[in-house]
Amino acid sequence: GNIIGSGIFVSPKGVLENAGSVGLALLVWVITGLITAVGALCYAELGVTIPKSGGDYCYVKDIFGGLAGFLRLWIAVLVIYPTNQAVIALTFANYVLHPLFPTCLAPEGGLRLLAGVCLLLLTWVNCASVRWATRVQDVFTAGKLLALALIIVMGIVQICKGHYYWLEPRHAFEALAPLDVGTVALAFLQGSFAYGGWNFLNYVTEELVDPYRNLPRAIFISIPLVTFVYVFANVAYVTAMSPQELLASNAVAVTFGEKLLGVMAWVMPISVALSTFGGVNGSLFTSSRLFFAGAREGHLPSLLAMIHVRRCTPIPALLFTCLSTLLMLVTSDIYTLINYVGFINYLFYGVTVAGQIVLRWRQPHMVRPIKVSPPPNPLPAPHGPAHRGEPAP
Repeated sequence: GNIIGSGIFVSPKGVLENAGSVGLALLVWVITGLITAVGALCYAELGVTIPKSGGDYCYVKDIFGGLAGFLRLWIAVLVIYPTNQAVIALTFANYVLHPLFPTCLAPEGGLRLLAGVCLLLLTWVNCASVRWATRVQDVFTAGKLLALALIIVMGIVQICKGHYYWLEPRHAFEALAPLDVGTVALAFLQGSFAYGGWNFLNYVTEELVDPYRNLPRAIFISIPLVTFVYVFANVAYVTAMSPQELLASNAVAVTFGEKLLGVMAWVMPISVALSTFGGVNGSLFTSSRLFFAGAREGHLPSLLAMIHVRRCTPIPALLFTCLSTLLMLVTSDIYTLINYVGFINYLFYGVTVAGQIVLRWRQPHMVRPIKVSPPPNPLPAPHGPAHRGEPAP
């Protein structure tokens, strides 16, 4: 639920623009899915070896020391989560306002205001009750599933009708712009944003039921499914729009709906708005848990480790993450924010995976309930007594 959010409704334009052709853009989506799968498996091993809530912050801190964890946490606090949440909230605002401004761009002030209202409302929900927050997530997941199901089904119908000009090999790799290594790298950053959230379960490992079984199971099911959905959604986009039309649209799914759904075109912006609304909720939920974990370790003010006595919600952490996200709304340029946060995300994913290698080198005999290894070794490994990373006897 946290992976599929605003990304698939905003990143296709950025991926295509930087990849320079439809064929290369589709390859970027597939390769980014493979990279995400490898990263998720590495995080699964770390998640059951170091079974603490807080995700890569806890892994970096335990492997490389307190200073590295401190730096990782503060960069997440000041850059990664506020930027991610700002992008999702702005996407929500863009899709809500697009039908009201069909012939022009929505005013920047309106986008920022609506994004801010969305953040404040969901912060209140998360402060009020954990149950409310999870119910919001469950209900609004239906919005993203409806939107993507519509897109993929309509894409299949278009292909059956013979509308696959831009999918034919001789047209798919027609250059829309000069190919450049730097722009291809930006295409991967744009694509990686859509896959963001694959590591969110690692932030609530302590709250998972049987994480040694459920964490890898979630990865094996979710990553291939999300990759399939993303690739076919992009295939569907180019069956209804030319690359030039896709690049000219600031709300790709809405333009797609206007072309194919006729009088039912209103379904698409509503579905995407529901999806992105749920995406903001999921990001607030997980980021507040990270800040809570950091405060518990003494790397953030102790105030952020406080929990409401009756509601059992980390209200100070939620208010802090909401405020830091509101500050990111000084800009409404979504693609600049995605490039900004994408580079930093990849940097710290690399640091965390390097920590996995270091941990294997330092403690080679540690029993790992899940171990990422090349075939033919199975994954996950059988359950053993060392569920918490104790060395084997």
